[in-house]
Amino acid sequence: MKRFKGIKTLAAIIGISLAVQAVPTFADSVHVAKDGDTFYTLSKQYGVNLNQLMNANPNVQATNIYPGLKLNVPGASTAKAFAAEDSGSIITAASLNVNGDDKVVEAWGKTFDYSKTLDVRATAYSSAASENGKWGAVDYFGNPLKLGTIAVDPSVIPLGTKVLVTGHSFPGLPKKAFVATAKDTGSAIKGKRIDIFVPGSPESVSAFGFQDVELYFIK
Repeated sequence: MKRFKGIKTLAAIIGISLAVQAVPTFADSVHVAKDGDTFYTLSKQYGVNLNQLMNANPNVQATNIYPGLKLNVPGASTAKAFAAEDSGSIITAASLNVNGDDKVVEAWGKTFDYSKTLDVRATAYSSAASENGKWGAVDYFGNPLKLGTIAVDPSVIPLGTKVLVTGHSFPGLPKKAFVATAKDTGSAIKGKRIDIFVPGSPESVSAFGFQDVELYFIK
């Protein structure tokens, strides 16, 4: 989905830390390496201990991580992982249980309290310059785009809001549910709309199309 960011404010200069730390969404999964991946960058990406990550891959030399190599990502969840064939991303299966009375949702073996839900129309965007305007592949606050970043209409979903995205279907995203944070905006993202950043080529990401998803506003 082609998109262009609106005018940035001075929020990045002020240094507002609205990017709430997400839980390790892809624990106990398989990562398909892409160019530039290292044990260190992956430990930061997935929020796992560097030594644990290396120990989970005893036959992989740190200097020989090449595109297409499958790496185990350790964690405490019970997610079952399936490696993407060519996207370099993670496809994982989650169990999703919702207790509407207590406003509790469980995904990836972790329980989240949620304040409300919202049905929205979702699209997806890549890091291509044609989709990000003159600011490049960065979010509203100037941080590099990464999986888990969504663009929103701040009048509907305030920036910094953390949500559990459910109901989508796309090979470049975790199945059933994933944690995302509202860190970006776009001139085409108005009302009950979100734009999900997905690593990959513009052609592959455009296959997401338009999808109706449900958001859980988690605490």
